[in-house]
Amino acid sequence: MCGIAGVMTASGAAVDAAILDRLANSLAHRGPDGRGRYVAGATGMIQNRLAIIDLNTGDQPLHEPGGASLVANGEIYNYVELRAAMAGTIFATQSDCEPPLFLYRRHGLDYAKHLRGMYAIAIHDRAQGILVLSRDPFGIKPLYYAETDKGFAFASEAQALIAAGWVNAEVDPAKRDELLQLQFTTGADTIFRGVKRLLPGETIAVKDGRVVERRHLPALPEEAIAGAPQAIDEEAALARLDAVWEESVRLHQRSDVPYAMFLSGGIDSSAVLAMMARLNPLPVTAFTAYFPGTAARDEREFAQATVAATGARHVEVPFAEEDFWTLLPQAAAAMDDPAADYAILPSFKLAREAAREFKVVLSGEGGDELFAGYGRYRDAMKPWWRFGKRMRRRGVFDGLGVLRQAPEHWRDGIAAAERAAEQPGRTRLQVAQATDCVDWLPNDLLTKLDRCLMAHALEGRTPFLDPEVARFAFLLPDALKVRNDLGKALLRRWVDAKIPSAQAFARKRGFTVPVAEWIGRRGRELGELVAAQPAIEEIAIPGAVRAIFADPKGRAGFACWVLLFYALWHIRHIEGKKPAGGVFEALQA
Repeated sequence: MCGIAGVMTASGAAVDAAILDRLANSLAHRGPDGRGRYVAGATGMIQNRLAIIDLNTGDQPLHEPGGASLVANGEIYNYVELRAAMAGTIFATQSDCEPPLFLYRRHGLDYAKHLRGMYAIAIHDRAQGILVLSRDPFGIKPLYYAETDKGFAFASEAQALIAAGWVNAEVDPAKRDELLQLQFTTGADTIFRGVKRLLPGETIAVKDGRVVERRHLPALPEEAIAGAPQAIDEEAALARLDAVWEESVRLHQRSDVPYAMFLSGGIDSSAVLAMMARLNPLPVTAFTAYFPGTAARDEREFAQATVAATGARHVEVPFAEEDFWTLLPQAAAAMDDPAADYAILPSFKLAREAAREFKVVLSGEGGDELFAGYGRYRDAMKPWWRFGKRMRRRGVFDGLGVLRQAPEHWRDGIAAAERAAEQPGRTRLQVAQATDCVDWLPNDLLTKLDRCLMAHALEGRTPFLDPEVARFAFLLPDALKVRNDLGKALLRRWVDAKIPSAQAFARKRGFTVPVAEWIGRRGRELGELVAAQPAIEEIAIPGAVRAIFADPKGRAGFACWVLLFYALWHIRHIEGKKPAGGVFEALQA
């Protein structure tokens, strides 16, 4: 797990060492265990290393005899099996990232088809004069790039390209509107003009500083026959789930350093802990956040039952009102590719606490998307005449009268994802799941996980987002996903069998962070400061902003959160300020 970046000049001129230095320095938090650098004429690459596997000889860049060199951010979980399959190959290290180099030599741009893991990989092939970039199919690990007159640059975080001076920090208004209405942005274009995401599953080839070829590796089955639900009875499905899940968690535990996990009171993280407990002879350490002194659901109620059943060591991490006021500017600063998801708050503090003891944590991201846990999926399953509802049909600010101009095209990216998800043979439920896997999952949930954890040099692993788990879960019949108006039917039954005390079939409220409650306690004071921010004045009516902060109830409370997040994000990433202190200090800087 690391931070990577690099440059290929368009003119063929030698890479400016100062640019590589700025890229490396801007990603220092992602890899405190060492730095690597590679320069070959017009191409240069850097890596800041967080050492997880092969602590002694796994430094990058890595090289192979044919002249290709690699830097990577991620983990290749099937590296042991890949090495065994390449009998006769002489490896220089025990790194999980060395096999991809030899796969590239054998399979060219299709090499990523053989990888099982989370990764953002850069390979420079000197003989061919090309730079190859690849990202895992779910987009667990990020990678950004910018093509300019100077050439091509890439980095693990968008802010690094700005810090290096490759592009300017300018907001794209269309992507800003998406952020305000959706909480995240869609597609390849980011909120920064000129900065693009490498899409999940994408491999590109760059020559002379320009993208010349693209390949795509899907996360979910796309072909007509394989994309349709498969016939399987419940008992057989339960047995298959157990086997597939055990294999995935076992592979995700491959590490040369200690690991822990994040535990909420939900089904997904309970399933992670149940399997970790089976596979580990010693107690697993589980971290749980809670919100003292608020009306928010206490995650510990169900988490403690799971802990007791598995014998785990439980670390309870309070996120109090004072944490909200002090940590929010830091969390917003970490989210350079912004997602206004209030779950960044507990994630940021959990990561800080876990990083005191560990370098790796497993978490339950992806369980809702693959096993159909969201209520919006159940709505999407219904035809219109049975009150079926389109997902994300309403934006955060619709009808509130806060914005100066109502965004018109904020849903275009989601609509495009919906159309692409409508593959032959797929059910309404599968289309909804596939739509979420295109943008919501990588650009909100996984961006949140990556930035909040890597801000503390902590690696996050997601065993649900494994190709074998994904194929099994996505192809389940709808009836094994949704039953009696409850999602994740099969997964609930598995958890219930392993941990009856977890109350897997109880109707639990969704995860909430009491941001509106905290904002309301200082709403008038906060509203004045937020309304006065240049970034907010540009898009919103000051009096309307002050009004919703004075009474942040219902949807207005959530809109307040989005405006506050955006104001703090803008201060750091567009205005370039690095204010010390909490929310009020940042807004007055």
